[in-house]
Amino acid sequence: MRVHDLIGIGFGPSNLALAVALDEQRRAGRPLVDALFIERQPGFAWHPDMLLSHAHMQISFLKDLATLRNPTSRFTFVNYLHQQGRLQDFINLKTFYPSRREFNDYLGWAAAQFDDSCVYGEEVVEVLPQAQGREVQLLRVRSRDTAGQWHERLTRHLVVSIGGTASIPEAFRALKGDARVMHSSGYLAGVARHADAKRIAIVGAGQSAAELFMDLHGRPNAPQVDLVMRARAIRPADDSPFVNEIFNAGFVDQVYAQPEAQRAEMLAEFRHTNYACADLDLIRQMFAVFYEQRVSGDERHRFLRRHEIQSVRAAPDGIHLNLLDVNASRESSQRYDAVVLATGYAREQHHALLGGLAPWLGQLKVDRDYRVIAPREFRPAVFLQGACETTHGLSDTLLSITAVRSNEIAMNLATLNANNSH
Repeated sequence: MRVHDLIGIGFGPSNLALAVALDEQRRAGRPLVDALFIERQPGFAWHPDMLLSHAHMQISFLKDLATLRNPTSRFTFVNYLHQQGRLQDFINLKTFYPSRREFNDYLGWAAAQFDDSCVYGEEVVEVLPQAQGREVQLLRVRSRDTAGQWHERLTRHLVVSIGGTASIPEAFRALKGDARVMHSSGYLAGVARHADAKRIAIVGAGQSAAELFMDLHGRPNAPQVDLVMRARAIRPADDSPFVNEIFNAGFVDQVYAQPEAQRAEMLAEFRHTNYACADLDLIRQMFAVFYEQRVSGDERHRFLRRHEIQSVRAAPDGIHLNLLDVNASRESSQRYDAVVLATGYAREQHHALLGGLAPWLGQLKVDRDYRVIAPREFRPAVFLQGACETTHGLSDTLLSITAVRSNEIAMNLATLNANNSH
């Protein structure tokens, strides 16, 4: 069986950026790293069910796959625009924030250049040790394709970049499989199945909830939308310059150098730069919608702030939410044709995926270079991308440091590969 230098699990922006960094190393004459990426989706797609008509990036296009590491790279967003013949027109937009659709197209353009290095339509189910005596020399990666056929591959090193999984509140977990309850990650496909829905609830208080509200507000079937949240208000994301420095690549060193308690304090202090907050312009648009309702007297939508969901019941006529109005200490039952959960993501799936390596890797603690700490007899390097927020900072799950982080991992892999050849 062929032994790869590297297998990357997942082929989203993080591992795509790694493929770019490895390609540029090869072109610069550094040792070749034989890398293969395995992606469960049938083709490249970046949050396809959140590619809303008017949704824009919240991160500058300069934080693309390469610019912060190598501004001369052929994989920059600027070069993508040049290749598409849109560079001058984009300049005339006078914005740092392209539409999400365009950035997805940019990522797809870059991914298409690595089709020979990526296997689509396979889900990695487990990673097992390949031992010789007491030493683990290689890893066996087992995946299953859409036809149910199993595949096994050997690798010297591994990079796990599988993104987040939908975070579902406890009250809704019993309704798994009910198409009337959908997570924001499956919004466009889900809402298309409910084109005739008259009453829809959105649960959440962040960017996704705000975007979904405005999308439903603008739809021709004009559903009545309740925005349900425990918070008193939708907070604006703090993107002021000094605060934004926490997303600089160099800030990772400051976070990692802190004791665990201080890291937790930093994450809590800056939480509203990324979680439970929305773009200020989007908040203003929403406020204008509710204001115009007051002017017209047609209260199509409701803003149910300080409402807690006590229980959920599925019935033939819809999804029933038992809500507690915390301010009024009053309960009510509301019926909806569909419920959209804009409740964020969990990032724990890598623990189950790497469960077969637990005797060597334990709780998957990582060093500064994103490599899982392992004993000497465990020879493969296992790197995590997008699962190190508690040790590396809030930028870890975002695009902010993708270009720099992928290069750090690529440099480590090149060194490991060179050492293996001696």
